Amino acid sequence: MDDTGSAPSHWARLKAVGPHPLRRGAWYRVTVLSDDTVTIEVNGRRVVVSRALTDLADHHPDHWTVVPRPPNASLLLPASWGSHYAVCPSCGNRAPLFGSPASMGCARCGQSFPVDWNEQYMNRKK
Repeated sequence: MDDTGSAPSHWARLKAVGPHPLRRGAWYRVTVLSDDTVTIEVNGRRVVVSRALTDLADHHPDHWTVVPRPPNASLLLPASWGSHYAVCPSCGNRAPLFGSPASMGCARCGQSFPVDWNEQYMNRKK
């Protein structure tokens, strides 16, 4: 329990490629956390993922994640987006990265967040 009397919230995102319905770079609210697994809600369904395959945070992240373009992304992302794209911490929307912006606004949720260029998400090369 936290000091407000409620259970602390946790957030998880995929840190390794696997057979999961999770979007790379997107954060999800954890509903159950055990020593070995993380249960999250994805589109109204509970999904259980190995804890070893997730990054965990004890507060909702507040920065865009820079994600390396996966090899099979030709159907999902325009080629003009290049080798990396960003994922909004609030709604999980993908966005192109043109240049090296310090912060960006999200076209879907309208919120603005800094871009974390120092984070090495999924072994992203700088």
